[in-house]
Amino acid sequence: MNWGMIGAGVVMGIAAMGSAIGIGIAGQGAIGAWKRCYLNNKPAPFLLVVFAGAPLTQTIYGFLLMNTMLGKAQQFAQSAFSTSGLFFLGLGIACGLSMCMSAVAQGKAGAAGSDALAETGKGFTNYIMVVGLCETIALFSMVFGIVACGSF
Repeated sequence: MNWGMIGAGVVMGIAAMGSAIGIGIAGQGAIGAWKRCYLNNKPAPFLLVVFAGAPLTQTIYGFLLMNTMLGKAQQFAQSAFSTSGLFFLGLGIACGLSMCMSAVAQGKAGAAGSDALAETGKGFTNYIMVVGLCETIALFSMVFGIVACGSF
C-alpha cells in the first residue's frame, strides 16, 4: 500500500471539507445580513459574496499540495525507502487539518464582516484584512508542505 498516495488524497479531502464548512458559516452570515437589509429597506451589498466565497481557496491550496505530494509519493514508491509513505501521510493529515481550520476561521471572520458591513456600510477593507489573515495560515501550510516534499 502506498501511504504517500493516501496522504496526498487526504490533504485535498480535509482542505475541501474545511472550505465547505467555512463557506457554510460565511454564507449564513451573508444571508442573514442581506435579510436585515431587505427588512430595513436598505440596499443589500453584493460585496458580501466576497466574504461568503473566501474559504473556497483552501481547496485550491489542498489541490496544489496534493499534486506535489503525488509526484513525490510515486517517486518514493519505487525506491527502497519505505518509511517515506508514512511521512507523506502525516504531512497530508497535518497540512490538510491546518488548511481546514483556516477555512473555518475564515468563514467565521467572513460572517462577522458581512454582519458589520451590511449594518454600517463601512469598513470593508478592515474586514477583508482579517479574512486575509485567516487565509495566511493555509498559504503557509501549502508552501511549507511543498518545501517539505522537496527536501525529503
